[in-house]
Amino acid sequence: MALIYVIEDDEDINELLTYNFKKEGFDVRSFPNGKVAFEHIKQEKPDIVVLDLMMPEVDGLEFCKLVRSDKELERIPLIMLTAKSTEIDKIVGLELGADDYVTKPFSFRELLARVKALLRRSKSLHFPTAKPEYKFGDLKINPEKFEVTIKGQPIHLTTTQFKLLLALINSQGKVLSRDYIIEHVWAWDKDVYDRTIDVHIKKLRELLKEYGNCIKTIRGVGYKWECESIL
Repeated sequence: MALIYVIEDDEDINELLTYNFKKEGFDVRSFPNGKVAFEHIKQEKPDIVVLDLMMPEVDGLEFCKLVRSDKELERIPLIMLTAKSTEIDKIVGLELGADDYVTKPFSFRELLARVKALLRRSKSLHFPTAKPEYKFGDLKINPEKFEVTIKGQPIHLTTTQFKLLLALINSQGKVLSRDYIIEHVWAWDKDVYDRTIDVHIKKLRELLKEYGNCIKTIRGVGYKWECESIL
């Protein structure tokens, strides 16, 4: 039974989500804002979090930053609920670490489908053909330990960012089309679009610092990894 955190300051929406997720077999903890939820999250780590963007004290964006900056919590999948439908709001949420977003008003069935898809992705993070470790200069990637370091310093990636990085590295210099990336990283989530992939690539480049230059953009086609490996 997956444990889900529902973080929503609107009491009616909170109760509705809590009731429906329990009805679907989830173990649910509900919270009125991000501050209260973050006080509990280390004692009882959820499998996934559904949270509102606009909340008092600690809002959705701040909650994302807190989770993604904590090594013990950084891999928890996050779905953001937002009444804001502009592209810039969605992009900000993705850049701060949200894995997905749903715009209000929404249907519970759609949200449920996204929750299940994200849980499948996070649980399927295994690469049976991957090497024990990849080295590119001072950059080291250990798929088994889910570790990325540069000059010995840890680089904290989300599950989606890590899967995207390994997909690029395992391509062995071949160009990955956006369709291929959607299939292998997002498991054909019908609501993933080109801009979503571009945002995740941009964030991954920033996190990898100078090694972000190893991710090459092939205009009109997709992306590829071009960096000399050190055995």
